[in-house]
Amino acid sequence: MAGSTYGNIFKITTWGESHGKGIGVVIDGCPSGIPLCEEDIQKFLDRRKPGQSKFTTQRQEGDRVEILSGVFEGKTTGTPISLAVMNQDQRSRDYSNISEVYRPGHADYTFDAKYGFRDYRGGGRSSGRETIGRVAAGAVAVKLLELLGVTVCAYTKAIGPVQVAEERFCLDEMWNNRLYMPDAEAALEAEKYLEDMMAQMDSAGGVVECVIHNLPAGIGEPVFDKLDANLARAVMSIGAVKGFELGDGFAAAQSKGSVNNDGFAAGDDGRIEKRTNHAGGTLGGISDGSNIVFRAAFKPTPSIARRQETVNREGCEVPIEIKGRHDPIIVPRAVVVVEAMAALTAADMLLTGMTSRMDRIAGFFGREI
Repeated sequence: MAGSTYGNIFKITTWGESHGKGIGVVIDGCPSGIPLCEEDIQKFLDRRKPGQSKFTTQRQEGDRVEILSGVFEGKTTGTPISLAVMNQDQRSRDYSNISEVYRPGHADYTFDAKYGFRDYRGGGRSSGRETIGRVAAGAVAVKLLELLGVTVCAYTKAIGPVQVAEERFCLDEMWNNRLYMPDAEAALEAEKYLEDMMAQMDSAGGVVECVIHNLPAGIGEPVFDKLDANLARAVMSIGAVKGFELGDGFAAAQSKGSVNNDGFAAGDDGRIEKRTNHAGGTLGGISDGSNIVFRAAFKPTPSIARRQETVNREGCEVPIEIKGRHDPIIVPRAVVVVEAMAALTAADMLLTGMTSRMDRIAGFFGREI
């Protein structure tokens, strides 16, 4: 299988299946000297793991991470970092009824079309458990970024028709509810909406917003490796993401140049600043020093308990009722996945950007040009 590697310098390769022995990731290109322990990674995995509330799958997994290599005496060594999480609560029998049937909204048919074979136990590599490797690697990227003063924060912006109100936005509130919404009133309304969806044996989608703070101006390449293009690639590679927008996004199409253009101003510390941020933190695919702001749209969970119509591998039409333990909504557990992919992209492009100017390269040798 190709396509399990992401990044150019800070490079990750994820491995494992939903119902295999375990899931993990190998990180290559991580600089040495970063303080790192398993707890640094575990706190991110705990935000992603199942069984957190009635709105997530009740599969009971501790998702305990083990650092197998690349760390010595509490710091990264510069060698490949291997991280592993063992699966504990597989119930493959829950999927026996769909071994020859294509589930609507899943990758069953496309996997068969590509490989002529598929792991029907939870979806194999197309399962949400694949994101464990992303989140574990993202936690390491966050540690790198924090040493440089760069922070990444994602949260639930909307669930179904329920959206966070700007006048009630409070980032700390996202830690007080099960949906990671920075709006207490919206969180309560969204819970009621989800309870209604569950009663109807249905599911819901939503939107995750992410902000990268303190990324300096000048990060990103002007053509194919634009910062926003790589962020879009990273986020769109997350299962169930069906849309990506940066800054004003699609709303910019209804704006005017006189409104959408972000005017420049001289900051108090002598740095150039923007008066607004309709662009979302990039110009020409390169960071402009303001916050990077983007959103990811997640489709409703395709695994629903109500009866659906589909076909089997022979092309015969058959009904299907999906059994097993599934999230009625993906969004709350996906918040940290979006955060991880943003951190991985920012870390990789920061390291890449260090080679773009000769004066910075010379500075490494203590020389001035």
